[in-house]
Amino acid sequence: MVFVLVALVVLALLASVHRYVWRRFVGDTTAPGSTLRKVGTVAAFVLPLLSLGAMTSGRIGAPFWLQQVLAWPGFLWLACLLYLTLALLVGEVVRPLLGRVLARRDAAATARSTAGTGTSVPAAEGAVATTASGTRPRTEELVPAGPPLPATPADRTPATAPPAGTEAEPEAVRDAEAAARAETEAKAAAAAPGIPHPSRRLFVSRVVGGAAAAAGLATVGYGTHNVLSGPSVKRVTVPLAKLPRAAHGFRIAVVSDIHIGPILGRAHTRRIVDTINSTSPDLVAVVGDLVDGSVADLGSAAEPLAGLRSRHGSFFVTGNHEYFSGAEQWVNHVRELGLIPLENARVELGGFDLAGVNDIAGETEGQGPDFGRALGDRDRSRAAVLLAHQPVVIHDAVEHGVDLQLSGHTHGGQLWPGNYLAELANPTVAGLERYGDTQLFVSRGAGAWGPPVRVGAPADITVVQLASRQA
Repeated sequence: MVFVLVALVVLALLASVHRYVWRRFVGDTTAPGSTLRKVGTVAAFVLPLLSLGAMTSGRIGAPFWLQQVLAWPGFLWLACLLYLTLALLVGEVVRPLLGRVLARRDAAATARSTAGTGTSVPAAEGAVATTASGTRPRTEELVPAGPPLPATPADRTPATAPPAGTEAEPEAVRDAEAAARAETEAKAAAAAPGIPHPSRRLFVSRVVGGAAAAAGLATVGYGTHNVLSGPSVKRVTVPLAKLPRAAHGFRIAVVSDIHIGPILGRAHTRRIVDTINSTSPDLVAVVGDLVDGSVADLGSAAEPLAGLRSRHGSFFVTGNHEYFSGAEQWVNHVRELGLIPLENARVELGGFDLAGVNDIAGETEGQGPDFGRALGDRDRSRAAVLLAHQPVVIHDAVEHGVDLQLSGHTHGGQLWPGNYLAELANPTVAGLERYGDTQLFVSRGAGAWGPPVRVGAPADITVVQLASRQA
């Protein structure tokens, strides 16, 4: 029941956001019935359906080719929707300011035009009317107030005849004067504060919408390039009090959240393997969320992992996405590729203990983390390094005397401002922090989940160099 309510809330939110984006980009900038409006309206219905298909196709067991077809447009649209909406919200601040600037400009232009032609709008009834042909007192100003006088023969002239002693105004002059007054009044009304002029409103909508589209799409393009170009290498030195002098300078290549899937496939895996090997590590630690899909669909895409090279081997622990994809099959498959799974287990290396625990998501299958099994009977005089996918288990690590925990899961937020949301659910989003006697390092990850886009959280592989305080 709770899941259904959450799903309804999410769908309602998506519908509202899409309605807002359509109104600003299509409704406010195109004419009713125009081709552009029809295309924009169709896109407003098709794109969210593609996104829903991309998010659900893998979970419902759709053919892998269909997952691939839906993934690129569906997930990319989610990233576009985020940054187009953020850009439009900034535009809501700019919109009234730009409208006022244009209104003042139009008012100034109107004033200059009026001064140049010598025309003005009559101020009040009975005032002297100034026109391009000079000044002429109105007839009613010359007749004194009083009872009407009897008609005389002279008064019985045709209605079209000019008064005696005056010169008839040409009809063209009168028409020009009326047109000038009408134009002046229209401009003044258009420039009046609080009365949005239709053409000005359309211009503002198109300028703001165009700028928002350019900013949003450029951001997504930049973020997509960050993912497809592969992770960069970071280096961090971590001193451990119990690390012996002989292990000083030991280098662990930490990689998490590779997310091999319908978008990031074999070429993505190959880039990561090549980058890791270029660092010549002593040990490789793959800390979860390796895949988004089954071994049947993605087994071949993971095969480049067999090319990992290090002095002491490559180790693997599960992440939450492995339990969405068949964790047992993947554990067996990575073992075939030469990686060593640490399923609530520990190995003793020359200078420290290396332990690994299953991800919390495995609790639904009876395969959750077991710290007692992994760390309970070890010699606490030795330094201990723990591989655990989610940073939230840091308190268990502290309790079991772990010196350093290596994690991933957060992606560093992946899409700004997602880092602020990640901070609500994780003790550390990225980087190195200390919790009591235990240090926690969280990698931003080497891939991306959902949209193949990273903004404000570049992908990385981190070489963690252990330092002995005895050295």
